[in-house]
This record gives sequence, structure tokens and C-alpha cells, in this order.
Amino acid sequence: MNGSRARDAGQPLLLGVRHHGPGSAKAVRAALEASRPRVVLIEGPPEADPLVPLAAAEDMRPPVALLAHAVDEPGRSAFWPLAVFSPEWVALRWALEHGVPARFIDLPAAHTLAWERDEEDRGGEDRDGGEKDGEDGGTDAGAEQDALDEDVRVDPLGVLADTAGYDDAERWWEDVVEHRGAGKGDALAPFTALEEAMTALRETYGSGGHGRDLIREAHMRLRIRDAQREFEDGVAVVCGAWHVPALRRRTGVTADRALLKGLPKVKTDVTWVPWTHRRLSRAGGYGAGIDSPGWYAHLFAAPDRPVERWLTKAAGLLRAEDRTVSPGHVIEAVRLAETLAALRGRPLPGLGEATDAVRAVMCEGSDVPLALVHDRLVVGDVLGEVPHTVPAVPLQRDLERTQRRLRLRPEAAERELDLDLREETGAERSRLLHRLRLLGIDWGRPAAARSGTGTFRETWRLRWEPELAVRSAEAGVWGTTVLAAATAKAEADAVAARGLADVTALTEHCLLAALPDALPVVMRVVADRAALDTDVAHLAQALPALVRSLRYGDVRGTGTAALAEVAAGLAERVFVGLPPACAGLDADAAEEMRGHVDAVHGALSLLGDVPAAPDGRLRARWRAVLRTLSARDTVPGVLRGRAVRLLLDEGELAQDEAARFMGLALSPGTPPADAAAWIEGFVGGSGGGLLLVHDERLFGLVDRWLTAVPTEAFTDVLPLLRRTFSAYESGVRRTLGELVRRGPGRRDRTDTAAAGAPGFGPGVDEARADAVLPVLRLLLGPDCDDGTRGERVEVR
Repeated sequence: MNGSRARDAGQPLLLGVRHHGPGSAKAVRAALEASRPRVVLIEGPPEADPLVPLAAAEDMRPPVALLAHAVDEPGRSAFWPLAVFSPEWVALRWALEHGVPARFIDLPAAHTLAWERDEEDRGGEDRDGGEKDGEDGGTDAGAEQDALDEDVRVDPLGVLADTAGYDDAERWWEDVVEHRGAGKGDALAPFTALEEAMTALRETYGSGGHGRDLIREAHMRLRIRDAQREFEDGVAVVCGAWHVPALRRRTGVTADRALLKGLPKVKTDVTWVPWTHRRLSRAGGYGAGIDSPGWYAHLFAAPDRPVERWLTKAAGLLRAEDRTVSPGHVIEAVRLAETLAALRGRPLPGLGEATDAVRAVMCEGSDVPLALVHDRLVVGDVLGEVPHTVPAVPLQRDLERTQRRLRLRPEAAERELDLDLREETGAERSRLLHRLRLLGIDWGRPAAARSGTGTFRETWRLRWEPELAVRSAEAGVWGTTVLAAATAKAEADAVAARGLADVTALTEHCLLAALPDALPVVMRVVADRAALDTDVAHLAQALPALVRSLRYGDVRGTGTAALAEVAAGLAERVFVGLPPACAGLDADAAEEMRGHVDAVHGALSLLGDVPAAPDGRLRARWRAVLRTLSARDTVPGVLRGRAVRLLLDEGELAQDEAARFMGLALSPGTPPADAAAWIEGFVGGSGGGLLLVHDERLFGLVDRWLTAVPTEAFTDVLPLLRRTFSAYESGVRRTLGELVRRGPGRRDRTDTAAAGAPGFGPGVDEARADAVLPVLRLLLGPDCDDGTRGERVEVR
């Protein structure tokens, strides 16, 4: 085969490309300008043919993707992404600019989506939808048996790079395609050479493990024949280079139609959706993706001197991040990149040389700022746009209108959004984001507020991902607007919820999302589930969400009288069932129940601040329950200690009485493990360390018990104590260490004559302190005495 073969009369012009390759894109443009075809056929779903004119719209900005989804199952979908440097996009735009018909010829998405569903039903064979298609797809039409072999999948570029002596397929592609200067000389020469290489590969590897492409290529051949009958010899085909030998091969129409006979089919909708550079990358999960979409976009757009322009971009980015980068750094980086290319035998510097130059010259050898360059430039956060006239479900249209009204522009880069719920715009934005989360459209995720934790503020992290277009289409089954869909989804979720805690959490979501029509249904389900559920742990899990809902309802002006009644009834049932439920628990169950006790206590503390809440009788009843728990010997120590601590924090227990409880729990007759569990319950968690710091009597009780623990039992209680005290802040631990050093009861560190509390001596025992010196010398080495002889080592 030679360069003239691609231009033989009656033969289609087959332009084999690498999907998302800027060199291929430039070569396609040059080939189309030189050959001036009468029709352009492009690898893609034929259902998208009516959408082709939209590619010429002024507000259509790549990267974009063709999205196909099953009408009856919107979550089943496939994407065909296109960037500004994609050869298919260049061919599409060339055809529109020159008034030439452009058509897609790949296997219809109706078959692709049905095929994937059938494979999932059979147990999940390998899926190869539109999103995975690339130059690595395809089979030899004459090797049907090989096409069924899916054990080994061949990477064509990897094989060619290895044959040429390259260990990196990306670097080989840059050297032989990106750096050769598309359009110079014979415009068809690159495609002729690539076709020869792919023909040799397919003669060697047959299908290459891509069996499904046998059917895809049969459909493409039929569409090419249809175009040839209509336009004779003015047909140009832009497809993955791997497919070219199969499309070139002469086969019978009957044989091709036989391969397509009986394929499963589903009703399908196709539209344009925005895409991102990040999702074009392999790291984003795109099977036919590339490693550096930002770099490829730069190569395609740069009119000249691409490396110099790239390094200037990198310098500008680093300067914007307060890095010291001067024009001299750029000049030196260019020189280094060119030198590295010469040493490595490359015709021009590529991304590898540019990256090494940025690391060495601009980042001073550090990979930390280099990671920023990779994230922002090599990959990039470019988000495409599509016209408002593209087909979309009504829900998507309503979401777009709301986004424009609230000035919430979707962006590919993650950003934080602080909302003040006292402002109408902030409240509306919050409601929108909460409604979308109910619908599974996670455009925003709640984050910890930077300016306080009050209920009047919210902080969100926003990032728009292309998959959210699928979620929007999928959520369209619930309603035509975001409000209607979220309401219907909340009602359905309430009925289908498995546990009481799930329903009460849904109540909170309804209030956050301002769904007044859904709340009565959810509340009815809550009341029914609460009446039937007898598990105290379930009731305790459900109560905090109800109480938070009361608080949110108060902040957002939502009526919650019925919610308050349900919360009060739920609390009463917890009070009655908690003491017997806490008896006879093992260590793991007791620790889990401790979490429930803390959650109920926090909820009831919050309940007293809500105007719609019941009166203070619930708080009084809860304190009675805590007293019961603190005094029962059948209750595990961690729960008894926690009950005493909560009563002490509430001011319902005097210091003397708390000390009495501790003395009983730490008495010699108590097993060490039970005593350690009591200590964990009492001083564990927030504020426990400060309690010991400020009440040295309690500290002395703990110390006296600890010094009396038998040696054989000490190793058993040590992990529990270590877990308790390691949770304290470093400053608290340091203060406790100082207290241990000097002994409680002595405020003046220099007063060595004052008597210590029980368990502590009046001062430092120097003889015992000196006993550690031999061990220190072993640890520090023989030189530890140099310059320090005669000086006492003080161990703190």
C-alpha cells in the first residue's frame, strides 16, 4: 500500500486517527482541506445526527460529549467525549463550516446500551461502551474466531512504541506525530503510514482482544456503502486508526447484515452535555482517555514555539501562588528542556522535558509545586458549555434556570461556598443544594463552616462533574422541577426506608431542603415506625436527627409542632427502655451504647433551646435515668462512669458526690478492667482531661487506684487507659504530666517541702531518679556524658 491508495477513485478516504490526539486533529484538518470531500463520516452514535448543527452554535464550547441514555432507565448511559483537539470535533466543525453533510456511523447507542444491560444480566462481562472506545478498539473482519477471544487486549500504540524502542507510548506518539508538523508536504502521508502500521498489527494480533468491534465495523461498512451510493467518490471517514484495516477490507453486504441481525435494542435519547479536561484523562476513569489533556490542548492551540509558551504558562501559575519565578527562570527552563531533548534523542522537547525543566528550575527540585502545575495545566479544569437549545429533560432545564437565577455557575474546579441562611439568596442556594443531594445529584457537599458552627451558616464544596448530567436525567422520573422531584423522592424514600434512624434523618433532609409537602408523609412514617420499634438503640439513634430537625425548622421558619410531639414521645420511650437495655452488656456493646447515651444527652440539651420543644420535664426525666444508670452494678463500668460525668457536667451532682462514686468504682474490690472502663466513661471524651487538671482530688483518686493495680492486671488495663488519655489535646496531656511530676496538691513547683496528696511523696526521690541514668546511657550512646559530667539529668 502506498500514499496514492487512499485516493483511488471509488474508494473512501479513510483517515485513521488517535482519539483526542492534537497531531491527528491537525492532520485531519489538512487532509480535509486538501481532498474537499462531499460528505464526512465520523465514528459516533448515528442517533446524534440531528444534533450535528448544534456543534456550530456560538455558545457551544468544547470539551463536550454526546450523552446517550435509555429512556426507560436514564442511569444506563454512554458518553462520546470531544475536545477542541479531538480529530472528530475538527472534522465536524470543518464539515459545518464548508456546508458539507456530517454523519455518525458507529453502532447505534440503542444497541450498545441494550448490549451492556444483557451482559450485566448474564453476570457482568467486559463492557465496551462509547466511553471506552478508542484507537485500541476494533477487530479484523476476517478473524471472527479471534474476535471472540477476550483474554488478551492489545494496546496498539504500546506495541508500536515498543517496536520502535520506546518504553512510553505517549512519548513515541509525540515524537512521530505531534512533532512532525501536520499539513506539510503530502497531507495524506500520516494516515497512509498509520494505516500500514495498523494493518501489520492486525495481521499479527487479529482482533487484539476487542471482539465487540467486529459488529461495530460491520455497521460502519454498511453506512460507508450507503454514503458511496449517494456521493460516489467524495466520502471521507474519520475513525480510530485501529478500525481502518477492517473498513478497508472488502466484505459482502449480506455478511455484514448477518452480524447485525438480532441485536438487542432499547429506546434511547441523545444530547450534548458539558465535559471537562479532568474527565478526559485516564485518571478520571475514561477508558480511551489521555494522560495530559491540558498539554494536548496547548499543543493544538499554540501557533508556534509550544514549549516556550508552555513554560511561560507554568511560570505565571506559580507566580500566582506566590512562588518566586522570574523571566530568567523561564529562559533557563527552556534551555534545559531543549538540552534534555537532545540528550534523549528526541526531535523536540515534549511534556517530559518540560516537566523536568519546571521541577529543576522553577520548583527547585520539589514535587509539591510541580503537583500544582500538573493538576492545573497538564490536566486542567476546563469545563465546556452547550447551547440552551440542546435536548434535555424538564428537570435539567429547571435546574439550569435556577442556577442562573441564583448565580451559581457550574465549574469544573472545586470551590468553597459560604452561605448565610439569614439572607434570602443564601437560603435559596442552600435549599437547592440540599434538594439536589436528595436526588443523588451531588454537585455540592457540606463542609465544616470556616466562620463558626452556628445554624445560620453553611459551607459547601462545589464541583460540577459530567456524570451529574446523567443523574439529572435519571432524577427526571420524579418530577419536572427540582422541588417537585425532591418532594416525590423524599416521600418514596420514607416509605422504602429500612430503619427508624433512616426516616428521621430523612426528616432532617426535608427541613433542610424546605420540602413542606413531603414532611407530613415522612412524619407519618416516623410515627408509625417509632410505635412499632422496640429496640432502644434504634430509638436512641433516631432521636438526634429529630431534634436537629426541630432546630433547623426554627432557623428556617418551618412549622415543627408535630415534629416536637414525635420527638417527645420518642424520648419517653428511650427513658423507659434504656436502663434495662444497658444491663449485662459486653465491652463492645457497652461502648456502642455509650455513643447512644451521649447522642441522646446532646439532643436533649439542644431540645431545651428550641421554642417548639416540650417543656423542661424531659430534661428532668433524663437526669433521673442517668442517676439510675450511675448506681446500678449490673450496668457496665463505662456507662456508669459516663452517667456520673454527664450529671456532673449538668450541675446535678456535687463534686463530693462525684468523688464518692469514683471512690466506689476504684475500690480494691473492683476488678481492674471494670475500674478502667469506669475511668474511660468518666474522663473520656471532650473535657475529661481538664476535669482531672482542675480537680486534683479526682486526679489523686485515679492515681492512687492506678498505683495499686496488681502487676499481673496492669497489662490488661493499660490499652484502655492509653486510649482514654491519648484522646486529650497535647496541652492537657502536658499539664497532666506536670501534675504527675510534682504531685497534686502543690501549686508552687519550687516548693519541694510541701506534702503531696496520697500516692505522692513530698519531693523528688533523687536515688530513684538516678537509677534511670544507666538506661539513658545505653540509649544515647557512649558520648552522652561528654560535656555533661557532674550534671544531673532531669527527666520530666
